[in-house]
Parts: sequence; C-alpha cells; structure tokens
Amino acid sequence: MPENYSPNDLEKLKKIQTECGKKVKEEDLISLEKVRYIGGMDLTFKDLKRNPTDALASLVVVDIFTFKPVEVVIIETKVEFPYIPTFLAFRELPALLEVYDKSRIKPEVFFIDGQGKMHPRRCGIASHFGVETNTITVGIAKSHLYGKFTLPCPRRGCLSYVRDGKEVLGVAIRTKTNTHPVFVSVGNNISLPSAVKLVLKTSRYRIPEPTRLAHNVLQRKRKELGW
Repeated sequence: MPENYSPNDLEKLKKIQTECGKKVKEEDLISLEKVRYIGGMDLTFKDLKRNPTDALASLVVVDIFTFKPVEVVIIETKVEFPYIPTFLAFRELPALLEVYDKSRIKPEVFFIDGQGKMHPRRCGIASHFGVETNTITVGIAKSHLYGKFTLPCPRRGCLSYVRDGKEVLGVAIRTKTNTHPVFVSVGNNISLPSAVKLVLKTSRYRIPEPTRLAHNVLQRKRKELGW
C-alpha cells in the first residue's frame, strides 16, 4: 500500500482497493493438513473515531490442536488516518504490518478481525494484509458490511452465502448454537470452503479462538494503560 494515500482523495483510495481486490487469490496455497498454527490479529483504539489517536495491535499465534497460544505480540502505535467506513484498512494496516514484523513465529494462516472479500471493492483489511504480505488470510467479522444473505439456521455449522448478485462474497455462519452468526470471507490464498472449515475447527465460542484470544489480550492491555 503506498505511503502517500490521503483521506481527502477517496476516489484514489477506491482505485487502490479495487486493484487490491483483483490480486486476491481464492485458491488454497497449502492443504489444510499442513496447518498447525493460526495467528489471530486484532486492533483497538483509544478513541475509535478521534484522529489522530493511539492504537494497540495484537497477534496471538495459536496451536490449533491444543488451542494454546505459542506466541503473543502486542504493539502500541499512533494512528493518523481517520475513521471512514469501508476504508478501515488505510487506518489499520500499518499497525498490523508492524505487529506481524515483530512476531517470531509466522503461522500458516492468519485470522483477521474484519472483512476480506466481503467488501464493496472486494478488499477489506484481511485481503489488504494478505495481498501486502502474500500470506494466507481469512476475514472474520462480527457484523455484516456488504452483500445480501438470509439468516442461517440456529445450529452450529449452519451457514448462508453472502452474495452480491450472483457473486459469492463469503458466508454468515453459526460457530455456536443459538448465537449470532459471524461473517467469514476469503482474505487471500485460501478457498472459501477451507476458510469455513478452519473457522469451525477453531471455534469453541462464537469467535474463533485465535481472534478471540487476540481480542482478549488487547482488552487486558487497555485496562493496564487506563484506556
């Protein structure tokens, strides 16, 4: 992503997102049998809609066979790009790249709290990060951003495809019975069926364990900092 992007030129940023979306690969880079470590990534802001503001980013690498974290990395940084819906990657990506660079263990797959292909220009934060680093990424969002879908049945594993016309953008899926669905989409270098399998495999609660732990460590850090 270029350094000279400006929130005052949203048309230029839309073009960057569109070009990013064209680079997203929806095929499995590796087989699921080779996946042992998944890195959950999340961010939190001291003031979500203030600009500039302080931010924390986390990467928690989880062994998917034990659900135990094998590495936790947290960074604190200053964010200057404002909060603009559908342009969140320009605000969040620098922090995610920084925490990624500081990690000792590079997992096979990254779960990112946010959208992947399920985005108006097919390149949410999970796709931005995946294209920038050429890694395997999955977008896992707690809320719906774009596309049409029907609610899946209330049982764990039930899913409904999210579409834009005939194009499938991702799924709304129940990761736990009688809870709200999460929205899963390809970030990069993975197929949607494989992304769904990994999400279900790592979900004990509504949020898959890697991103749940990444969120939890940030909440503890916020309390330490008095945010």
